[in-house]
Amino acid sequence: MTLKGTLTMPIPKLLQLAKNNASQSKPIRADTEGKEATIYLHGVIGGWWGDIDETMFAQAMAGIDADVIHLRIDSPGGDVFAARSMMTAIAQHKATVIAHVDGLAASAATGICMACDEVEISQGAGFMIHNAWTVAVGNKADMTKTGELLAKIDTGLAGDYTRRTGKDEAQIVQWMDEETWFTADEAKEHGFADRVVEVVGKKKASATWDLSAYDNAPAALANRKTEPDDGAAAAAHKANLSRRLALLERSAA
Repeated sequence: MTLKGTLTMPIPKLLQLAKNNASQSKPIRADTEGKEATIYLHGVIGGWWGDIDETMFAQAMAGIDADVIHLRIDSPGGDVFAARSMMTAIAQHKATVIAHVDGLAASAATGICMACDEVEISQGAGFMIHNAWTVAVGNKADMTKTGELLAKIDTGLAGDYTRRTGKDEAQIVQWMDEETWFTADEAKEHGFADRVVEVVGKKKASATWDLSAYDNAPAALANRKTEPDDGAAAAAHKANLSRRLALLERSAA
C-alpha cells in the first residue's frame, strides 16, 4: 500500500508497481441487471497511481440502486488512502456487497475486500498483505514522523484484518511484516475469504501483473499470461496512463 505525496526523489518500489502495471489497468466499469450490479476493479488503485480512481468509484457506487453489488477484483495494489475511501463507500451503501477475487487481491486491494459483506476467491487466485510503503524527504525529524505515520497506518490495517478474520493481532502483524501471500484455500482457512470458487473449463479473466516490486510474489501469479486488448479505447486508456506516469517520473527526478 502507498501514500500520496510530493515526489522529489526516485521511488523504486512505488513507481515500479505503478509504471510496470499501467498498460494492464482498466477503467472502472459498472453494469446493472435487475436487482444486482457488477463493478470491475481491474488495475492499480488510486487515480494518480493507476486508473481505479476513488472518486469515480464512490460516484459509481452512489449511482447504483441494487440489492447486491458484485466487485470483481484483480489488482496488484495501490494507494492506501484511496482504498480507504473506497472502503467507506462500500460500507455506507445499502446493498450487500460481495468481493470476487478473480485473479489477485494484493496490498490495498485486500483492504477493499475487508469492507465487503462477503468475499469469495477463485481457485488459483492470490491474496497478499504487507506493511505500508511511502516515500519521504527531509531531516531526521521528518523521517521519524513518517515512520510514526506508517506505524499508525499499519495498526489500522492490522485491525481491519483482525476484525475480519478473528485471528490474533500478533499473527496478523507477523504476516504483514513478512509480506505474506496466501493461496485461495489459505485465504479461506485464515478467514480473509468466505469461500473458494472452482473455475473449471473456462479461461479466467485476469490481467498479467508485474509483481517485481514485491519481495515474495509467487512465480505462478507474477507470470500469468493473457490475450492483449488492441481496441482503440484500450489504446487511449494506456496512453493516458503513460502520460500520468511520465509526469510522475519527472517530478521524482
